[in-house]
Amino acid sequence: MSENTSPHFLTVAEVADMCRVSRMTVYRWVHSGDLPAVRFGKSFRVPQAAAEEFVQRAAITSDLDQDGGSGATAVG
Repeated sequence: MSENTSPHFLTVAEVADMCRVSRMTVYRWVHSGDLPAVRFGKSFRVPQAAAEEFVQRAAITSDLDQDGGSGATAVG
């Protein structure tokens, strides 16, 4: 038998809870293109993999910002 490999979708509210932000912030990310989403009727659904990748990218960006944000290191 084949395994069910269909993508799992999250609601905007679920993504907001996951990121600890408001639903409006998630809508802004979707409308700006920062967070991929699919529109079902009048509502948006975010692929779970896309939400996890978005959080991972945000964590990496946050780490760079804490290091001074320049990405450059002193040599010598």
